[in-house]
Amino acid sequence: MHFLFSSGRQALPSSRRLLGKTPAAAAVTCNQFASSAASFSTSRIVAAKNQIYQSVRNLDQFHTYQLLSSSSRTPLLTLWTTSYCPTCRVVEPLLRELVETGVGEEEGGVGFCTVEYDAPDVMEAGLGLSYMINSIPTLLSFDAQEAQTQTKVTDGRQLANRKFLEEWYAIFLAVVKIWLSRG
Repeated sequence: MHFLFSSGRQALPSSRRLLGKTPAAAAVTCNQFASSAASFSTSRIVAAKNQIYQSVRNLDQFHTYQLLSSSSRTPLLTLWTTSYCPTCRVVEPLLRELVETGVGEEEGGVGFCTVEYDAPDVMEAGLGLSYMINSIPTLLSFDAQEAQTQTKVTDGRQLANRKFLEEWYAIFLAVVKIWLSRG
């Protein structure tokens, strides 16, 4: 016997009523309830949008972007730059354009930010040392707040090459599909 809500939906059988049954019979009762219950959400699933965040100038910003990315289950692309890096001024607009055009939104979206390696708070926190940033510019992605070193690119000439970036981004999105299928 199941209880009915005023809406006509069934209530979950009480634990007392399940205790007297064999485990198999209790499982059947619960499965019958689960199959008859309406889904909780009637809204349609909306594709995730790519996010472009402000430049990271302190540890709190970096952790906030990691948490936002992790909670929405989207990878975070980080471009590590400095104020005196001419190659960085070429690479950053290329990456930003790739993200802004919506490439990757079908796969679940990505987050993107630059990390100003020479910002006093970033240097003081040793953030670059934590992720072994030994070359500028460096492109590094994060998934579930963990650095994905297999995606790390440190060659400035490659990063300044638009064709290379487009190919890297396509491969990166394929890797994202694999990450998302695991979780």
